[in-house]
Amino acid sequence: MSSSSAPGTNFTFTEGNLTGPGVNQGMLSVTATIASLVVILLSIITCSINTLMIHIFNKHQIFRFNPRYILFIHLVLNETLQLTLSVSLYLFGTSYFTIYVSLCVLILLPAILTTRNTPLNLACMAAECYISVCFPLRHGNICTVKKTYIAIGIMWVISLLTILPDIFILLITEELEFLKMRVFCDRDRVFRSSYSKSKRDVSHIFFLVVVCLTLLYTYFRILFVAKAASSDAKKARNTILLHGFQMLMCMTLYMQSLLKQLLTYLFPKHSISIQHAIFILIQIIPRCLSPVVYGIRDKTFRMYYKKYFMCFQAKATRVQI
Repeated sequence: MSSSSAPGTNFTFTEGNLTGPGVNQGMLSVTATIASLVVILLSIITCSINTLMIHIFNKHQIFRFNPRYILFIHLVLNETLQLTLSVSLYLFGTSYFTIYVSLCVLILLPAILTTRNTPLNLACMAAECYISVCFPLRHGNICTVKKTYIAIGIMWVISLLTILPDIFILLITEELEFLKMRVFCDRDRVFRSSYSKSKRDVSHIFFLVVVCLTLLYTYFRILFVAKAASSDAKKARNTILLHGFQMLMCMTLYMQSLLKQLLTYLFPKHSISIQHAIFILIQIIPRCLSPVVYGIRDKTFRMYYKKYFMCFQAKATRVQI
């Protein structure tokens, strides 16, 4: 079968998995079709919700001039792009579609960047909650709209700096003809050097440690303030917990290779089904939960959701009449 790569990770359907004893080609085809339909359906639903969020953000000043909502909508945009690229690469792989290495690099770059941005965005959102609760009088001066956009720019620069060495290593270690070859678009098939793989593992660990320490620090500081029975502090504490939950989902992304190997070892006859399931659970489900966890939970966003839903319902009723 083909290679289907999740952005920034190593998610591959290897040809050897199709030739083992007891593998039913018809069942594999049905499994791939069902998995693809599930992926497409979940992606359409998630992107629709995210698009509505972005529309609400752009249309109402209450969101555009609030650093918290700016960081949130950046997370939504980031994960929408990451989901779109991830699903595209997945569908390329399951449909045996190969592309030129140079084009694959152009697709992988934003995919890897958005994957890197998610934990950094969560750290910034946690820091904003911490400042609003622990330094309420200075919050307006520290968390301004301008500084928020600067922080977003810094996120992208940091993420870019983690992938640029891979580009340089690729250009140095590979022949020019390699860029003209057609391959299944997968990170490990393009950035094949052992230096790139080692750098990737180190950067993953560094990002996770820094973000986890940020979340733990902000949570316990807010927890201390919350003992004073402040409703805002308790709400911020719950928000940090949600950031921690999202961070755990990010961590599963980095552990999917080990998880795939373990499950394939335990259930060798279902290796392809396992890889489809892992992609859905680790790449798709977290992207689907984000708008629910952060957007619908927010009272202001929820209020506008209800307005738009009532508006759509009224239009549908008029069309039926």
